[in-house]
Order: sequence, then structure tokens, then C-alpha cells
Amino acid sequence: MTVLKPTRRDLLKMAAAAPAFAMPAAVRAELGVPQGENPPHFRFSVGDARITIVSDGFFRLPTSGLGVNADPAEVQAFLKRHFLSPELGYSHTNHLYVEIGDAKVLVDVGSGNRFMETTGRLMSNLDAAGIDPFGITHVVITHAHPDHIWGIRDDFDEALLPDAEYLLGEAEHGYWMQDGLVDRVPAEDQQFVLGAVNSINVDGAEWTLVQDGHEVVPGLTMIDTPGHTPGHMSLRVDSGDKSLIALGDSMSHAYTNFAHPDWYNGFDADGDQTVATRKRLLDMAAEDGIAVLGYHFPFPGVGHVQRDGDQYRFIPALWQFET
Repeated sequence: MTVLKPTRRDLLKMAAAAPAFAMPAAVRAELGVPQGENPPHFRFSVGDARITIVSDGFFRLPTSGLGVNADPAEVQAFLKRHFLSPELGYSHTNHLYVEIGDAKVLVDVGSGNRFMETTGRLMSNLDAAGIDPFGITHVVITHAHPDHIWGIRDDFDEALLPDAEYLLGEAEHGYWMQDGLVDRVPAEDQQFVLGAVNSINVDGAEWTLVQDGHEVVPGLTMIDTPGHTPGHMSLRVDSGDKSLIALGDSMSHAYTNFAHPDWYNGFDADGDQTVATRKRLLDMAAEDGIAVLGYHFPFPGVGHVQRDGDQYRFIPALWQFET
């Protein structure tokens, strides 16, 4: 069996060409585009923690990067059955903003204006949600990929949120900041290394490097979820008897990751580790009734995990419009 695994350069080229792709509407789960804008935020609570999901935009990548250890025909058939394009994916970017006690915590900072034209909307969308970015007390970075950290700096290479405490996994920091890494990776990966290094070295950001179990503030705990990157971390919210895990990219697809937890993606640094981490999270969330937030799941990306034999299902949370 031939395994298709495009390079990051291929992914970026395909993403740039995305508007040229056209598919019959009948095979899409996407509805027609709005004649205006949809609200870019969604609010709910986890115990006493007040949660807002804020979008940084969206982007498209070829589906050849999904399930690269599976038969490509099987992956495409799966996508078709779920009314998804077998050729081009659509990824949302769902940021967790949580107010708990006196803390105001943002998870990841998006792409800024350095990645794709359809992303980089986090700051304006925070404003639209009535959230003052300069009131944020903590910024948790799950990992140093472009759509999660490149939005950390402004056009003058200074931190956009200089008064916040920035938190990053010690292992993630150690990987990207190792001497000579840029010269040891393939040419198509060098821009990702340089982007990570420049983001971590941004003027005005003071980093707290953390390990598994680090308490950001009472009720917010960072947990190791490696695989997608060597030091990827997620954030767990606990308040009263309610819990939620902001997954980052430890799970990145609301359908394939659940129905086929053994499949990994071309953009996962360590496929086997990604699968092991995913299964641990799925088991824990299903067993303990923990809500999950998928960064790239359909907006707002919040739901529960249901066990279904050897597989799982993502059950989107019920929206509530009134208190």
C-alpha cells in the first residue's frame, strides 16, 4: 500500500490554491456562505469558570494529510460518508478564553498576519466579544506551530500582550530552541522552525516553562499531550464537578480521530505517540464525562466523547441561549 504524506511545503501550496477547488454541493457538509458575518464567539460555563470560545478564522488543507498510515481510498470514503470533501478540508480555529477567580486566561494566540489570509482574526474577534486583550493575565501556548503561536507579535516584533504571563511546555521549548535545529530539518520545515524561534524570542514576553501537572491558577492545569509536537500540552479546566480539556492539536479532526483513533496525520511529528496520547484522552474523557474543546473541530468545537465499541464518537454540546 502506498502511503501519501505531503510535505508542509505541499500543504501550504495547496492551501494557497484552495479557492480553485470546487466540489458538488451535494457532497459537502458545509452550508452556503452567509450574506454577512456570523458571530465569532460562543459563551458557556464550566462550574464557576466562565468560558468564551473565540475564533481566529479558518483555513483549508488537502485531505491527503489525514490518516497517512491508512489506505487513502478508505480515508476518502470515510470523508464522503460524513458529507466532507475527500480532497480539501476545512479547519476552524477555536481559542479558549476562561475567566476563573481573578484570572483571565487565553489558550494560544493564533496566526497573526504571518500564516494564511483567512486566519489572524483573534484580536478583532476578542474585541467583538467584549473582551479586553490587555486584561488577559495568562497566555497558555499548547505548541509552537504557526496557527497557535505566530500571532504572538505585532509588526514591530513586540509581544501583543506584554503584561500577560506566557506559559509553554518545557519540552516544547527545548525542542524548538535547540541549537542548530533549523539546519537539521528538511528545507520545507525551516520556516516553521524560524517562526517558532522568532515567536518564542519575541520582545516583551516573559516565559514560564512548565511540566505536566502545572497549575496555571487554581482550577486550570496543564497536562502533557505529546505526539503532534514533542512537547505539546493541553489545558484542563476543573470547577465544582465539571471539567473540560482544551485539546490543542492532540486531536485535530472531529470525525477521523474518534472513529479511527489509530490513524495519524502527516503533520503529526510522532504518529505512534500521537495515537497513544489520543487514546488516553479519549478513554479519560469518555469514562469521566469530561467535555473537550477541539481547536480545529467545527466551531465552537465543544462536546463530549462517547465510547462505541473500539471506536468513539464526538457528541457536540447543546447550545444554550439564556441563563
